[in-house]
Amino acid sequence: MRKFVLIAAIALTAGLVLGGCSKGQEQDQQAAQKTQAATKPTSITDAKGWNAYLGQLVQKNLQGMAAQQPYAYLVTPGQTDDDKAQNDRQLQNVQDAVARGVLPGNLMAFAGPVSATTADLVVAAFKDAKPGTFKGVIVVFIGDQADQQRVADVVNPSGATFRFVQM
Repeated sequence: MRKFVLIAAIALTAGLVLGGCSKGQEQDQQAAQKTQAATKPTSITDAKGWNAYLGQLVQKNLQGMAAQQPYAYLVTPGQTDDDKAQNDRQLQNVQDAVARGVLPGNLMAFAGPVSATTADLVVAAFKDAKPGTFKGVIVVFIGDQADQQRVADVVNPSGATFRFVQM
């Protein structure tokens, strides 16, 4: 009976050790997959590629956010009627949020395959923002350097912390 208990204890310990090793390997594989950076898509119509790429940029720029998740707005290229309609709906949503105000600690991220289209949406959404109403809110614009200043000019009076990320 003693030998049986000893053998069972050894088998159980070996199983736990081997199980721990496989978990470590799984965690290493998951970490390696996360560190593989998505590359910037070459086609503006590659929605899946742009979602991955821009989502990764948003994730890298969440510093200072106290909310559970950011408000991320992916602006379509605006080339088709469906894209234009989607951007119009999104503009209305952002304008409503700007009019209501956003609680401090939140982060709003704006990105899209065409920087100028994304900048146009942000400018239109924030043009009527009341001064100081976004104090403690972080606004991230992911786009081209050429659009940075005009977005900053419309966001800064709201009191938001403006961040620009080059795509």
